[in-house]
Amino acid sequence: MSRHRIELAAPAADFHDGFPIGNGRLGAMVHGRCGTEWFDLNADTLWSGGPLPPPSGPSPAAVLPALRAAIAAGDHARADALARSLQGSAWTQSYQPLGRLTVTYGPASTAGYHRWLDLASAVAVTAHGGTEVTSFVSAPDDVLVVSVTGVPAFHSPHPGVTSYEVDGCLVWTGQAPESVLPNYVADRSPAVTYGPAGMGFAVAAAVDGSRVIVAVATGFRGPFAPPSTDLSALASEAVARVAAARARSPQELRQRHVEEHRGWYDRADLHLPGAPREELLFHLGRYLLIAASRPGTQPANLQGIWNADVRPGWSSNWTTNINAQMNYWAAEPANLGPLHEPLLTLTRELAEAGTATAAFHYGARGAAVHHNTDLWRFTAPVPGEPQWANWPSALPWLSAHLWEHWTFGGDPPPAAVFEAAARFTLDMLVPDGSGALVVSPSTSPEHDFAWGTAVSRGCAMDQELAREVLERVVALGGPLAAEASEALAALRPVPTGADGALLEWYDDRAPSEPGHRHLSHLYGLYPGTRITETGTPADFAAAGMALHKRLAAGTGHTGWSRAWVLCLAARLRDPALAAASLTALLDDLCSPSMLTLHPDAARPTGWIFQIDGNLGATAGIAELLVQSHEGTVSLLKTLPPAWTSGSARGLRCRGGHEVALSWSDGGLHEAVLRAGSTGPLVVQFPGGQVTLEVEAGERYPLVP
Repeated sequence: MSRHRIELAAPAADFHDGFPIGNGRLGAMVHGRCGTEWFDLNADTLWSGGPLPPPSGPSPAAVLPALRAAIAAGDHARADALARSLQGSAWTQSYQPLGRLTVTYGPASTAGYHRWLDLASAVAVTAHGGTEVTSFVSAPDDVLVVSVTGVPAFHSPHPGVTSYEVDGCLVWTGQAPESVLPNYVADRSPAVTYGPAGMGFAVAAAVDGSRVIVAVATGFRGPFAPPSTDLSALASEAVARVAAARARSPQELRQRHVEEHRGWYDRADLHLPGAPREELLFHLGRYLLIAASRPGTQPANLQGIWNADVRPGWSSNWTTNINAQMNYWAAEPANLGPLHEPLLTLTRELAEAGTATAAFHYGARGAAVHHNTDLWRFTAPVPGEPQWANWPSALPWLSAHLWEHWTFGGDPPPAAVFEAAARFTLDMLVPDGSGALVVSPSTSPEHDFAWGTAVSRGCAMDQELAREVLERVVALGGPLAAEASEALAALRPVPTGADGALLEWYDDRAPSEPGHRHLSHLYGLYPGTRITETGTPADFAAAGMALHKRLAAGTGHTGWSRAWVLCLAARLRDPALAAASLTALLDDLCSPSMLTLHPDAARPTGWIFQIDGNLGATAGIAELLVQSHEGTVSLLKTLPPAWTSGSARGLRCRGGHEVALSWSDGGLHEAVLRAGSTGPLVVQFPGGQVTLEVEAGERYPLVP
């Protein structure tokens, strides 16, 4: 197996066994079929629904005093019931497939069959019977290219698709649904509604010599505008894109694609001679982020940009209580900072959209964003279980990505987003019995306590997020700094239980799922930076105890949850746990094509692809090698036992610094730091440290 190649000996048996290719806007899952190849097509902006009107009618915010009183009195059943009255009536919409493109090109001989995905060139290859079929999605030309003379056909799950020929192209046009209920909502009908307002789309394909060229267009006109249903105009857009690509030779088209892709992919590298699977997992995560997220596209969703279902798992939306954020944990350390832009743009737009939600549902200032959102920047609490519906703290978490992008050398964060998040946070803080400030109401995402209720006050994640966003508002200065500083002084810290473990809720109460997949109470350890070994040693120990309690009860049974464990293990300097987490990901939680999985009993295989595990794993692997959250650059802080030797380059640190390093026998061999900013810098490595006075742009060799 090449260091940058995933190779398989059979076609995809299920969607998540395919090879994903994409350019951030156009995605295709390649199945590797003989004779007739299958491509499940997606466009990042093809969604059901459209913008919702502002909330209207009586505001539910009047219930807050009674709800807070019930929480303070310990009447959890009443608190949950009252919390439901804060919810809205709408759901997020669903990311939609275009449909399946097939290309029939010849006999289906399976002799010598094998297929591979070359991550370095972003080209998928199916080889059999002496034939090699290559496929790629070009970012410069925005087309899918299949290197075969074949007959294309298109099969959409959406009714009413029409087909015709124009300018040497086969064209298919249709419309997405006007509304799709989440797949977990089973008691309402109809679940899928088609109508004249559904977003239009077009697919155009041309056979051009020894290749098939495909382009798509959608009616998305911005998150706050109704989608276009002008199918003729969309067809013209797709046909024009195909025509422009046909004007380039096959060699030029491929060269442009590969050079553009490698401009991203070659920014970093990792070589682990003793752990090739872990190395490939790191590279696959980088590849997937490049393929799913580009400046100007939508952010990578639960499945990146690859989905074949009209009612996909969890709507294939942006789940903002962990999954959307995890998709971008690796963006900065893996040297793909510009690919962070779609999530940062989403955050700025949610800060605008969430002002109506904060005012209507809570009578609060600022902006509120709940546990998931969609193309239309949905921010309201959905009509669901309080354990997941009543969590309005997504904007502080998302704003952390703006801050991290800046600390890694990106643009300064927009103060308006932090102020919007902080104003809402301040209005959610109330004194507890001791006078300390706690978020109320508060839930720990998707987790009940043992007596079947979820709504409380001062849950660990909410307190961590409140502290983080208020500290950043103070640091940025401005009109809110004094109010934020006063609240910080009174903010209740996250407590430790009688057994020494960091608590998830306000007090020491039993969880309904001791092995729950979410690790929300450990936010301050990772991805947050409050809890450190040297700065907060007691909380550092308590976080480690809490993680091992959760692990002993079975957490880490989903791809993304295990990736979070890996990141936490890196921060805890626990090489054995890091190694065990990588093994669990690769052996138990990946498809044959190494896509990470989430349990889904509704599917025949019992699993569904979720990209967050892949992207989170890449972040975790980077964190094992280089950390920079304690004010220093720390090298090889959590090296797994099997990684006795290796090398890496292009890993980024806070301060905008970039590191290349190699190691052998578990110790640093050499390293070079390219400074991203000017000033004193401490660099730690196994067995020692150096203090440097660095100047931005200069290189500094580090030989232990």
